[in-house]
Amino acid sequence: MTLPNRLPSSTRPIPAALTEIVRGLKVGDRIRITQTVRMNSRSEWTTTVEGVFRDTNFLATGLATDRLPEDDIVVATVHFTKDNGELSSVTLSGSSKIEVLAKS
Repeated sequence: MTLPNRLPSSTRPIPAALTEIVRGLKVGDRIRITQTVRMNSRSEWTTTVEGVFRDTNFLATGLATDRLPEDDIVVATVHFTKDNGELSSVTLSGSSKIEVLAKS
């Protein structure tokens, strides 16, 4: 899949530096994803997960209201396999950080 120069996000485009890292990922690369998660405006925490990269695609979120196609919310999603075999995915935001731990 060819990725655009800037990845979409539900709030604002993903930073160019993160886009370049995602564009360079190959199936089998070992990665670490760190994100700051916010709840309301009062709480936030940082969480990290590691695994083996599988794919990147875009998730068009569904809403329960009738909207114009231009209003669709699309987010970039990174798919990976955790060490315990669990297939997992993370949607990217401006707070996402991806580190390549080992190339395949």
